[in-house]
Amino acid sequence: MKVPANLLYTDDHEWVRVEGDEAVIGITDFAQNELGDIVFVEVETLDEELDKGDTFGTIEAVKTVSDMFMPVGGTVSEVNEALEDTPEIINSDPYGDGWIIKIKIGDVGELDALLDADAYKNSIES
Repeated sequence: MKVPANLLYTDDHEWVRVEGDEAVIGITDFAQNELGDIVFVEVETLDEELDKGDTFGTIEAVKTVSDMFMPVGGTVSEVNEALEDTPEIINSDPYGDGWIIKIKIGDVGELDALLDADAYKNSIES
């Protein structure tokens, strides 16, 4: 199970890569493995300002549909359009080409509540 050290994580299995005042968000390797083959990603929150914990979209796999939650508050500035035709990228490259949204971070202080790689590893191993 890959858990890159340069990312931050949530208990809901989203990852965050901070790039200045923006963040790239996706689901973790653990989450994509648990979901199985991903067949559809829906994000209808482009340009919306959402609070930490709000649902920003859904991800559909062969066996289930799951909500995806904002790890920090902010405005959704971009959606990964490649997922429209090839959502399975999330299965093969969850931390790279399988990113889901980019946001303009509302309150950088909320990043302090996220898990580092070691804490996330501990949460999925326990």
